[in-house]
Amino acid sequence: MMKSRVRYLLIILIFFVSAVVYIDRSNISIAGAYLAQDFNIDKVQLGWVFSAFLLGYAAFQIPAGWVVGKLGPRKTLTYGLIWWSVLSIATALVPSNMAHSLWILIAVRFILGMGEAVAYPSSNQFIAAWFPAHERGKANGWVFGGVGLGSGTAPPLVAFIIYNWGWHAVFYVSAVIGLAMAVVWYKAARNTPAEHPKVTPAELAHIQADMPVPVKGKMPPVPWARIFTSADVWGCAIAYIAFCYVAFIFHTWFFIYLRDARGLDLKQSAILGVLPFIAMTTCCLAGGFISDWLVKRYGQYVGRSLFGAFALFLTGIFLIIGSRAQDTTLAVLVLAGGAGVCYLGQATYWAFAADYGGPYTGVISGLINMLGQIAGAVTATATPWFAVHYNWETAFYVAAGICFVCMFPWFIVNPNRRLQVPEQVIA
Repeated sequence: MMKSRVRYLLIILIFFVSAVVYIDRSNISIAGAYLAQDFNIDKVQLGWVFSAFLLGYAAFQIPAGWVVGKLGPRKTLTYGLIWWSVLSIATALVPSNMAHSLWILIAVRFILGMGEAVAYPSSNQFIAAWFPAHERGKANGWVFGGVGLGSGTAPPLVAFIIYNWGWHAVFYVSAVIGLAMAVVWYKAARNTPAEHPKVTPAELAHIQADMPVPVKGKMPPVPWARIFTSADVWGCAIAYIAFCYVAFIFHTWFFIYLRDARGLDLKQSAILGVLPFIAMTTCCLAGGFISDWLVKRYGQYVGRSLFGAFALFLTGIFLIIGSRAQDTTLAVLVLAGGAGVCYLGQATYWAFAADYGGPYTGVISGLINMLGQIAGAVTATATPWFAVHYNWETAFYVAAGICFVCMFPWFIVNPNRRLQVPEQVIA
């Protein structure tokens, strides 16, 4: 019997869900200058608004992983899409002229971040249940390729909406897209391949043939102590700090950097601002394939740990060179290359979490992502601080230095190890 490919159809759907997530994230950074003008706030205060989302997102990563373990990725991701669509509308409805409007806006963005926290623990729990180990790099490449698509779509889309209807309309459009995706995802998805009517016995056998730790139904009791004392988990999480610190420079401040540091107008920024996200999408997809190929050819340590470290090293080099370039087009191209090579290694973090965690993938993914998002929150506030008190070049130097430091924890991560779970617990 011919194998069906339902798992790939569903991962492509998550690719588009991921794009929606990053349209929701990027829209405020692009609309930020207009929002700041209406609310009469400066760059540092705008950085607080950016950071509020990331702090809410980071704070709820581990709870989100626990929730997806209990409800499954189908319901969790559906509820998440509805949540962040509603809060996107709430962002546009905050009156700019009322007392304490800045703090109300910060609270709305924090709560929006709480809702979006379920996105990637859900997707990785899905991958742990639906993909054999040797395909998890590619699967995560597709998931996070959506990040580049969403972030790359956002600049021209948001600029067009702002130009024609104002910045408030951006958040209404984002909400409509999110609600539509919630309906599609809920109708198409199931928590495990055994539950899906379109999965053939051949596809199910293919998935289960290379399943390091079985994922069957609801998550059993979580071995918190083993997770929080794992050197492998913490090594991967610390490396992910560098990834997210760099990524969120592009997701929160790059559009404004092009305007303030490079003197580009809205139209020029919308065009050149897409390049890093094209690079992210391309390299994320390619990185997943490369990582899986290296795993097959040279083993898990080379394909996950060494490849992840190499991607961080290259990222730091690109950021230094790009930030020093005098020509604007050259600078954007090189910095876009830095964003791209950063995303070459994206799949390695999440493939490790799925391989190591099995039924606890959501929790481990949440822990790793929590540290990354805290780094992203620091980026959102620290980047304008460095730009104001020193210059934009310094902000990129700091990011490069973090890459060079955080690449080393990858060397202690042994991706061949598994979280040991008694057989009777997972049966």
